[in-house]
Amino acid sequence: MITLERLWTVEEVSEFLGVPVATLYQWRHHRTGPRSRKIGRYLRYLPEDVMSWVREQV
Repeated sequence: MITLERLWTVEEVSEFLGVPVATLYQWRHHRTGPRSRKIGRYLRYLPEDVMSWVREQV
């Protein structure tokens, strides 16, 4: 069975990680934060990419 998980917005990732939205944009620019994707003009994150990045930080 295929399950589709909803992508997270920048605001949701910001809240989840406890960092400002501006920090996520800086991380994206420097390629240091969780992997993100542009969907049209919107920035989105796969929850598993965010969780994987968090695990790598420990």
